[in-house]
Amino acid sequence: MTDKTYNLLPSFSLIMAMLLWASSFVALKIAFQGFHPMQVMFGRMLIASLCFVVFIPSFRKISWRRQDIKYLLIMVICEPCLYFTFEAKALELTSASQAGMITAMMPLLVAILAWSWLKEKISQQTLAGFCLAIGGACWLSLASEASTNAPNPLLGNFFEFMAMVCAAAYTVSLKRLSSNYPPLFITALQAFVGTLFFFPFLLLPEVSWTIHWDLAPALAVLYLGTMITFGAYGCFNYGVSRISASRAAGYVNLIPVFGVILGMIILGDQLNPSQWLACGLVFCGVWLSSRSGRTAATQPLKSKAS
Repeated sequence: MTDKTYNLLPSFSLIMAMLLWASSFVALKIAFQGFHPMQVMFGRMLIASLCFVVFIPSFRKISWRRQDIKYLLIMVICEPCLYFTFEAKALELTSASQAGMITAMMPLLVAILAWSWLKEKISQQTLAGFCLAIGGACWLSLASEASTNAPNPLLGNFFEFMAMVCAAAYTVSLKRLSSNYPPLFITALQAFVGTLFFFPFLLLPEVSWTIHWDLAPALAVLYLGTMITFGAYGCFNYGVSRISASRAAGYVNLIPVFGVILGMIILGDQLNPSQWLACGLVFCGVWLSSRSGRTAATQPLKSKAS
């Protein structure tokens, strides 16, 4: 493998992760047509865990560091536990296209958390971009109209924003851990913890087991467990282990593009003219903040102390 190919692998892995993540919004909407959201979350985690069973013997060689325990806990609590809980609620209430647009704010949230947790510098331009993107997201939500695909878009978009807060915390924690733990192990840990976390939700009274096993929702759950939880997270964790968290988070800007396109093609989602202007405002905010963060993004995140 040449040095040029090796250097391109992180970028290719991150692009693939973003394409797969964008498709997950569509897959979730399809899966929810046949299953309760908590059944979908547990199913995808269980399927992903089964994919990792074969790697368990190699994980025994990994040496745990006591100082990393808190970061591991923050990582798995934020994602998959809280992230998937918020996203499940979001996709019940808003469209796949709108949820995909909210993800554009994740790079800004990563910059904010890197500033507050890891004492990285953050410019006024980044803060201005963050405020602009937040305004665009609020506009997108307020301009939404209830539909079959989005019965309560305002609340759904708020839940998706909370999911992005969790994703940002996950990304910063992941960068802290990636130098000591292989991406495959981190991805497997997320799957195993996620399976345990979502299992009790299956016992809730509102989770009905009188399910019609339609083919499309069942295949969507299988897709989520293999291609998303196993594949996308594996690609993303590998990419973050090779470049800075800020640069890696910048690739999230591809999700809204992929998400809107896939939502329109597969689910028939539509955005009104006011929402398209709101999308533009979100992208302007992200662009404004990314211009000021290019130099810093080339440097890996560092904490004050190990």
